[in-house]
Amino acid sequence: MTVSFNVANHVATVTIDRPEVLNAVDMATEAELLRIWDEIERRDDVRVVVLTATGERAFSAGADLKNTSNLKGVEYWAAARPGGFGGIALRETLDVPVIARVNGLALGGGLEMVLGCDLVVACEEASFGLPEPLVGRLPLDGGMVLLQRQIGFRHAMGMMLTGQRVNARRALEIGLINEVVPRAELDTAVERWVQQMLACAPLSLKAIKQVVRRTGMLSPSEAHGQRLPALMAALRSEDADEGVLAFQQKRKPQWLGR
Repeated sequence: MTVSFNVANHVATVTIDRPEVLNAVDMATEAELLRIWDEIERRDDVRVVVLTATGERAFSAGADLKNTSNLKGVEYWAAARPGGFGGIALRETLDVPVIARVNGLALGGGLEMVLGCDLVVACEEASFGLPEPLVGRLPLDGGMVLLQRQIGFRHAMGMMLTGQRVNARRALEIGLINEVVPRAELDTAVERWVQQMLACAPLSLKAIKQVVRRTGMLSPSEAHGQRLPALMAALRSEDADEGVLAFQQKRKPQWLGR
């Protein structure tokens, strides 16, 4: 398998396993990622997702140019690509929070997958870029439309119009990632973020993500008035009562996810 997937203690770990090609994504790998995202959406026991890759060189170098679709140019752009690169870059239906554990290069589609995640923790050796124009291509599967929305305009255009990489420290400075740590501390840092999210009511996290993701282009008043499904489910949940009761009783809440 080119992608491993396991769930333990409400945490799903999705690992791209093609280190021999810098974890580049070919058609079979992307199909497997799509299957996994669909399964996570169907499951009630997953509260946090960690997306990562094997090895120490790369999170993902993007599309595997030696083993990918024969579609080119307009044909590729026009073809259906559910969820953008890796099935995650532009995915709108996955309300569970996703952390990118970036263990190395995140280039092209690799960066697009990072942009599709909610939190990003990277090792010091990581670097990020959209090098597509350097090879006559375009960051079609999320890069052009997401980067400009997640970091400042000048920073985004500087990256996209040169195809150059930024290192992890610079990525942190411009708001592309949440944290950068030495490689030896990467798993500890990711686990800390995971535990902080697991301490929150899972339906609250789903509601927050759904509202943020689906109302970002609305005015604040329009966004506030949206009665989105995850929002209503959280407000009506047993966990909403449990949270208040636990606070009153000075104990940790026992989240049921309903």
